[in-house]
Amino acid sequence: MAGRAAAAGAQVARLRRLILVAAGSVLSLGVAQTAQAGAWVQPKGHGQAIVKYDRLKADSGFDPSGDETALPAVRRDARLGLFAEYGVTDRLTLQLKAEWQEGEDAFVDYEGRGPIEIGATWQVFRDDRNAVSLYGGHSRAGEGRNADYAPPGVGEHDWEARLSAGRSLGPRWGMDRSFVEIQAARRLRDGLADETRVDATAGARFGGGWMALGQAFGGAADGGARWLSLEASVVRDLGSWSLQAGWRQTVAGRETPAAHGPVIAIWRRF
Repeated sequence: MAGRAAAAGAQVARLRRLILVAAGSVLSLGVAQTAQAGAWVQPKGHGQAIVKYDRLKADSGFDPSGDETALPAVRRDARLGLFAEYGVTDRLTLQLKAEWQEGEDAFVDYEGRGPIEIGATWQVFRDDRNAVSLYGGHSRAGEGRNADYAPPGVGEHDWEARLSAGRSLGPRWGMDRSFVEIQAARRLRDGLADETRVDATAGARFGGGWMALGQAFGGAADGGARWLSLEASVVRDLGSWSLQAGWRQTVAGRETPAAHGPVIAIWRRF
């Protein structure tokens, strides 16, 4: 019992340290308009910051044929991430992504910084309902997992180009407002295989301050891993703040863990 209590205390201490790191990052940005999908840039002089925590577990994974098989030991990954963006002009938004990670699998225990990415999104087209944007970014690898399918610390530098297209659907199905968006990206990686990614999001506002989100994250590394993860969540607006809670699960893939677990986030708009 004493050993379990000590282990639980160590986990609480690590989680507290992760939260303080992310909170400090948000405050240093000056803290974080309603959260928008990637196809819509932030208005000039406005922005948002999102601190998101997920704790995923996998006791099975997808082999090179796509069949789900048991892992030699349970894999656990915890990530505390910061996403911040700011509208420099009405067509140009700057973005920052950073993570702190810890986890374990059958071969390694790790803790440290994940990848840090900076980039910019340009509003190519926008009207009352539709939006198209183009993103370019550069990331530097950290001591954590720089790809979910790779060991910690593997990877160096990445460059990404991403095209996003979204459409606002207006009120329907009993919802106040809704939207859909799809993104396609090509990521050129140093130390890891290059990747093609396709992500999709559908969101709907309801009940005066609530939003439901459904997201799919898919991709393939050249000649290697593939993955498809689904995430469902609800968001509650509280003035300039929002709280998000949901669940994420990998449903298909190759050479990637079948991870699943809760996600929570705090949003701050400024």
